Amino acid sequence: MRNRDRRPAAETPRQQSPAPDITLDAAPRQLPGLGSETWSKHVAPAADLYLGVGDRPAVRFDLSPANRTEVAVAAGLVLAVTVVVTAAVATRLVRPLRALTEAARQPPDRHVRVPVTTRDEVGILAAAFDEPTERRARWEAQRRAMVSDIAHELRSPLTNIRGWLEVTRDGVVPPEPALLASLREEAVVLQRVIDGLQDLADADAGTLRLHREPVRADELLGQVAAAHRVAADAAGVTLRPTPPGGTVTLAARRDGDEVVLDVTDTGTGIAPDELPHVFDRFWRSEKSRSRRTGGSGLGLPIVRHLLTAHGGTAGASGEPGTGSVFTLRLPAGGAPQDG
Repeated sequence: MRNRDRRPAAETPRQQSPAPDITLDAAPRQLPGLGSETWSKHVAPAADLYLGVGDRPAVRFDLSPANRTEVAVAAGLVLAVTVVVTAAVATRLVRPLRALTEAARQPPDRHVRVPVTTRDEVGILAAAFDEPTERRARWEAQRRAMVSDIAHELRSPLTNIRGWLEVTRDGVVPPEPALLASLREEAVVLQRVIDGLQDLADADAGTLRLHREPVRADELLGQVAAAHRVAADAAGVTLRPTPPGGTVTLAARRDGDEVVLDVTDTGTGIAPDELPHVFDRFWRSEKSRSRRTGGSGLGLPIVRHLLTAHGGTAGASGEPGTGSVFTLRLPAGGAPQDG
């Protein structure tokens, strides 16, 4: 019992000393060696405002009715401004999309542009949407102009033929050789227009039949015939506006792997604003020029299509009063053939 009551000194429970009291001052203490101004420089403004510095008391904020009203008003203003800004930004973003959607819903025959002028992704999409619309509008304008020109080109000779045939039938004019020659000339004009339209249709469809064969450049320039319509049509375009006493020069030269045919005249020339339209269908440098003096307006478009089919190109240059130059380029073959 005595040994049982005895316990080692190490096992005797120790008495815990009470925790020391910690006293916190109501006002923050300044760091040693720092004055009020230095303390303000090293403390955030919010902390400086609510903690106070030196003798300046801290700002106390309570939840009095007046303060709660101020907080509610401030929060309401912030919320209102946020809603207005968000609505404005959302409207700015959604408006181009609505315009694009409305334009896409229009019928195909209506050429509607998307009224979007921004430079962001929506603006790029609108520009891509407008591009085929503008292209379709140009094609429609060209189609209408071509139909009108075709009707004009066919109406004039048909009217002449019909008129002469009617007066001949009525016995007003006897069927003399001169009359028959005039009727034949009108029929030839019709045939040229129809053949030209057929060639252009075949070229557009990719069904234009070509019989490729080597030809000398000097022979090509020397033969103005249907077998070599490229040189014939280009020369005809320069011959008509060239006044009496002027010259039309046909020349061929070798330029690398190409043969260049130059048709130069000393005629009236071509205005700069008309050069881009030289190879358009039914184009004439003067709208008032008749088909007898100005051709049908199909020669140069056929020239361009034929050269393209042969791997060549066609170009025109000139100024008013100094004449014009038509440059035709074709792939060369064999030895150089200058003429």
